[in-house]
Amino acid sequence: MDLGIYASRLRDDLNAAAALGDEQTRATAAALAAAVEPAARLLLLSALTDFAGEVTSELGNRTVGVRLDGNEVAVDVHRTPTAPGPEGEGTTTAEDLGAAFDDVTGDISRVTLRLMDQIKSKAEEAASQNGVSLNSWVSQAVQGALKDQMRRNGRDNF
Repeated sequence: MDLGIYASRLRDDLNAAAALGDEQTRATAAALAAAVEPAARLLLLSALTDFAGEVTSELGNRTVGVRLDGNEVAVDVHRTPTAPGPEGEGTTTAEDLGAAFDDVTGDISRVTLRLMDQIKSKAEEAASQNGVSLNSWVSQAVQGALKDQMRRNGRDNF
């Protein structure tokens, strides 16, 4: 799902409302519309994440996850890993743990990352080649590294 469609609608609605005003009003509305677009995308992602949480609570053994992939929102549905019961039935595999990691949702935290200029340039180039922002690329790299560590260490360290 492309969030840009919805952000564009908001921008168009703001510009249409300002069209009745003078040139200064239209210019101010255009500037505000451009400034609010990233916040609108995050707000939409937050609403979709909350919605996925509500759907998950009704599904029982399935989990609905929402993630941002560039400008697109991707929705994933995974089987919830089962914990062993009192008599040992049910097993949790490394695949189940990976799926559980994919289902992580919640608040976004800001992190300051200091990189050497050469590394930053190469990371920006890699992100561009993958069609994602540097932030998305770094987030995906961290997630991949964590999954690799979980696979190496086994489920006991999850």
